Amino acid sequence: MMFIPLSKPDISDLERRYVSEVLNSGQLSIGEKTIKFESLFIEKYKSGFAIAMNSGTSALHVAVKALGLKEGDEVITTPYSFIASGNCLLYERVTPVFVDIDPDTLNIDPKRIESAITSKTKGILVVHIFGQPCDMSSIMEVASTYGLKVIEDACEAIGAKWNGKPVGTIGDAGVFAFYPNKQITTGEGGMLVTESEDAALIARALRNQGRSTSSEWLDHEYVGYNYRISELQAALGVGQMERLEHILQKREDVAKRYTELLQRYQVEVTIPKVLPACSMSWFVYIVILPKKTDRNKIISQLLKKGIQAKPYFPSIHKQTSYVNQFGSQSGKFPVSEEMSERTLAIPFFSNMQFHEQEYVIRNLKTALDTEGER
Repeated sequence: MMFIPLSKPDISDLERRYVSEVLNSGQLSIGEKTIKFESLFIEKYKSGFAIAMNSGTSALHVAVKALGLKEGDEVITTPYSFIASGNCLLYERVTPVFVDIDPDTLNIDPKRIESAITSKTKGILVVHIFGQPCDMSSIMEVASTYGLKVIEDACEAIGAKWNGKPVGTIGDAGVFAFYPNKQITTGEGGMLVTESEDAALIARALRNQGRSTSSEWLDHEYVGYNYRISELQAALGVGQMERLEHILQKREDVAKRYTELLQRYQVEVTIPKVLPACSMSWFVYIVILPKKTDRNKIISQLLKKGIQAKPYFPSIHKQTSYVNQFGSQSGKFPVSEEMSERTLAIPFFSNMQFHEQEYVIRNLKTALDTEGER
């Protein structure tokens, strides 16, 4: 029996060398590797500014604050996401206003956004779920009409494009993340990109205890945070960015093999639809189980075969902390709730081998057939 983890980082000798250089330099924070990491993002995404931080969540929080969103404001967003995309609003007492998702793409449904706008609405926070871009043309049109800020949570979507333009660079600010299960990793880490010089200056200060570029070291212009990325993390990031296209291609190849294997073994699941305007960046590989399937039993059966699988994602509005603060909203976002019950992430990583994928799909097929017989 094999053991196949849900994810595995793709680390090479290049990254190990860069980390060793930092260790040997004695400069473990605020050094040249951080500057290099940021410059690689600016070069790659043709963005005006890039600010590295210690997590995607930190970068999302700073984006909210740097764009001037504040207590009493409302921001429209998706309930089908990792909880950080909602929490970053709550940190600043901004109210997340959820709208339901498209059942085919699992992204926020742009047709539902306009009806959720009120006099308090100041922004839209989109999440490019699982590496698939949202319909940014429709979203930016609504934002322009109503004068709304747009934050792109591209934490799962580095390298993805909408109509040829990299996600994260279409709205007012974009955020990427580098947790170990992401396309590229720094262990922990995030990046904020923006074309706004004012937002960038505020973001740089906020991540560094509120010190502005003109401040003395112990003079703090803002109430800031310790959101700095370390030089060790940045060194990892430099190596990963230099290998980005190769890593993304490997992940695309793994995704294509999965799709082919699902068809070959006639596994009765569906996968999210990729829109024609999208260039996908594969974060995870999600399957949508048939209705009324006992997902927990499927997960248990796979685990008995050494295969990790996880539910992706529970709806944010049903999380305990949100129910406690806003009350139950069960039934208000039926598509998100249904997909939260039916979606399953199966093992997916850059260096996954064909025999491992085949083992996963054969056992998924067996588990589903067994469940269907009950």
